[in-house]
Amino acid sequence: MTKIMTERSTDSGTRTETTESVADIVERELNNVIHEWLALVEKQEDLMSIALSYEDRTGHLPALLREVIVRLRLDAGTKAPISVAASYHGDLRRKQGYTVAMVVEESRLLQVCLFTTLHKNTSRIEYSKLLLDVVTIADEVDAQLKQQMLRYMEANAVFTQVQN
Repeated sequence: MTKIMTERSTDSGTRTETTESVADIVERELNNVIHEWLALVEKQEDLMSIALSYEDRTGHLPALLREVIVRLRLDAGTKAPISVAASYHGDLRRKQGYTVAMVVEESRLLQVCLFTTLHKNTSRIEYSKLLLDVVTIADEVDAQLKQQMLRYMEANAVFTQVQN
């Protein structure tokens, strides 16, 4: 939710400042987060050792980021749903030849991009919930990573059984 705050300036004029929730900022900056994430990924030799199209490399991000936004907007104490998008992504990355370490690195870079986006928007952030929202982002991205790894390992076990 966007709020408008009005302050009196020293010259008796009125200045308005708009503040936004972290969820609103992430939603507004979604495409920038994806592009900045890709720029970081492209600097990682191990991640770039797997040749993927733009869509194959980034296609999972809108759904994962929407889940982060939904989680940020949940009432305190509400249990977060299990990420279907993360499960799909874990299976996809295994099929694409990623290692566990590569999937973990992608997740780490996503957190870096989200927190960098918040830093770039410090003048607009609704500070009363900032720390709680940062914890929520970290928790959600880590929960998504857990789902990715569970699905990755499950798919890997099935593949191993088929091979034997």
